[in-house]
Amino acid sequence: MRDAPAVAEPGAGQAAARPPTAKPTPNEVQLTQRVLADLQRQVELMLEVRLREALAPLLARATDTLVRDARKELTAAMRDIVAKAIAKELGRGDER
Repeated sequence: MRDAPAVAEPGAGQAAARPPTAKPTPNEVQLTQRVLADLQRQVELMLEVRLREALAPLLARATDTLVRDARKELTAAMRDIVAKAIAKELGRGDER
């Protein structure tokens, strides 16, 4: 009676192809680099979107405050300039 050939367990051929301590093949390295590069792009895009969402209201409020303060300063400066110009013109009228 002949012995039946041994039946390999599923996945056993894969482990025998490359022991766990063997160096990765160039294809595995390239695949890993591609996956990591894609992941990095996705993380950067997500971070940028989240930062924009978080910063937009803050920047809008800061801009509004700056514009309001600049208008107040400009209004005060214009009133001062106009008041001095009127006083100067009125002073000239007294000299005549």
